[in-house]
Amino acid sequence: MDQLLQQRFPSLSRITDTVGQEVLSQARLLELPAGQVIFSPGDRCENYLLVVEGSVKVLGRSANGREIILYRIENAGSCVLTTSCLLSKDDYAAEGITETTVKAFAISRAAFKQGLEQSAGFRDFIFEAYGERLSALITLIQEVAFERIDLRLARYLCSQGVNRVELHCTHQELATELGSAREVVSRQLKAFEKQGWIRLGRGSIQLDDLKSLQALSDKN
Repeated sequence: MDQLLQQRFPSLSRITDTVGQEVLSQARLLELPAGQVIFSPGDRCENYLLVVEGSVKVLGRSANGREIILYRIENAGSCVLTTSCLLSKDDYAAEGITETTVKAFAISRAAFKQGLEQSAGFRDFIFEAYGERLSALITLIQEVAFERIDLRLARYLCSQGVNRVELHCTHQELATELGSAREVVSRQLKAFEKQGWIRLGRGSIQLDDLKSLQALSDKN
């Protein structure tokens, strides 16, 4: 097994059987530039990816063009949609785009299938990662479906403002993060500005009162 792969995914060391180790030895290191589309709706899934450096965003898109970031695959991460497609033999239903330069190991469809069928250690690793990702995705669905936009927006601003007081993003980018309409996000941002919690600029948001934003985001 590649040393970098083992460093980023220590749990792979639990795969000790011959078949599992052979599958991991076949993993190919890919280096992808920022902004590259890795997969699109309708694409056939050919590889299982393990990201060791960088970030990939997975976007869902509605019929009317609204987008939502379903999740990100970051250091020591795998893709729940890719796993689902490989298991079900379905095509991709979302889009994956690199946000930064990305290094990832690719395990071919054939090797993935062999590992699942013949290696208990590999199978355990795959389903453990799949379960963790699926749980996070269900949480996102619940937030979008049931939580007020002001709470979700305040929580997002707080999470991004931990080490900085100014965010550089557009209202559309925020809407994509939250799975909402740009007009809804813009209206809520203006409400926050009116309360003195933020100041809006062209492509920027100044965070003036994180304490109040945090208090709002903590509400049930």
